[in-house]
Amino acid sequence: MRHTRFMNTLEGRMDASGQHVVVVVSRWNELITKELVEGALETLRQCGDPEVSLIKVPGTWEIPVAVQSALEHLRPNAVVALGCILQGQTTHAQLLAGDVSGALMNLQVAHGVPIAWGILTPDTAEQGLDRAGLKHGNKGREAATAAVEMLSLLNQLADSASE
Repeated sequence: MRHTRFMNTLEGRMDASGQHVVVVVSRWNELITKELVEGALETLRQCGDPEVSLIKVPGTWEIPVAVQSALEHLRPNAVVALGCILQGQTTHAQLLAGDVSGALMNLQVAHGVPIAWGILTPDTAEQGLDRAGLKHGNKGREAATAAVEMLSLLNQLADSASE
């Protein structure tokens, strides 16, 4: 049996004080996305009240290019992407969600900045509202939590590398 001499465990903390977080939200399905934004902003306030830039885009399709521009020009420590893609009778929603998620993952890896996925893909508006705070928690809150935790973890990793 092999023994580990030293194990260092790193885990993100819920502290974003002194950080800059960009929240990019789609106006499409705004009845739902405004609730996601409120959940995300409340969570950020509770996590040290970081500087927040709120960017509103027409639809979910436009989120990746807004995130890319924000990463280049605003240089945030984390990004929260919020939107709602309602399923329809065609594969449009699945294609859109796949393209947007792939683009955001590529940006996240390329820039080394956490981009939290808070984009809902419900079958109905009612399901979307349920996930925006009515019955199944608020996915905007959950995305902001993930962003804060990851930015804290990445900061710890950078600090441990410089020691």
